Amino acid sequence: MPEAEDPEREQDGRAPDRQESDAERRRRRAQFLRELNEAKALRDRVQPRRARAARMRQQMRMRTFRW
Repeated sequence: MPEAEDPEREQDGRAPDRQESDAERRRRRAQFLRELNEAKALRDRVQPRRARAARMRQQMRMRTFRW
């Protein structure tokens, strides 16, 4: 059953009194991307065979890509 519309919420789900600035949003996005890259690097260290296969697939994609 869908929830009733909350008139205090904006269309994107945030409350109007909690408007975040662009700088805050960019800071959170940068933090997320740093953590994502760290997690990918950790996965590559823990699973070297899978990482090597992924590198090979990426190289094949780049070789067959036409500019």
